[in-house]
Amino acid sequence: MWELILNDPVAWGSLLGLGVVLAICFYYVYLFIRNSIDGEPH
Repeated sequence: MWELILNDPVAWGSLLGLGVVLAICFYYVYLFIRNSIDGEPH
């Protein structure tokens, strides 16, 4: 199962895309929480 995934470029592209989306989501959540703690109106 994992050998098939690791040898498939399409799977790597999907994982990379998913990772980028998750990173962006976490980044926005981090900014939102940081702004809420600072109490700055946005």
